Amino acid sequence: MDLQSLIGKTCVIGLSYFDVDGQLLKQNQCCGQVVASDAQKGITIKLQHSNGRAAAADFILPPNERAWYKAPAGHYRNPEGGVDIENPDFLVTWDIHRTQQDHSEGQHEWWEWRPNTQPPRVGS
Repeated sequence: MDLQSLIGKTCVIGLSYFDVDGQLLKQNQCCGQVVASDAQKGITIKLQHSNGRAAAADFILPPNERAWYKAPAGHYRNPEGGVDIENPDFLVTWDIHRTQQDHSEGQHEWWEWRPNTQPPRVGS
């Protein structure tokens, strides 16, 4: 698989956020279709939402295919995240780690994106 072969493919994205001590802060799930990919800019997904009135936003993932896994056929739903997609092409999982403990109001927060290289477990 290469970056260009992802264009037009659908995916469910799982994001896990961790603090500087490695403690899980939150998890999020979204889904959509890859509309662009670039080795420098990343992989752009046009997000879809189960609420048809929600605006479709672009979400850019790092340009790393190691976090992409073939998705088992099925209907993927997560009302909290707005996920409702049938038979996506891929499951994508990233662990996102905060890299600084404290920051001042208005100061940029730094996060390190790490591809989750363990295949996701579906249905667990």
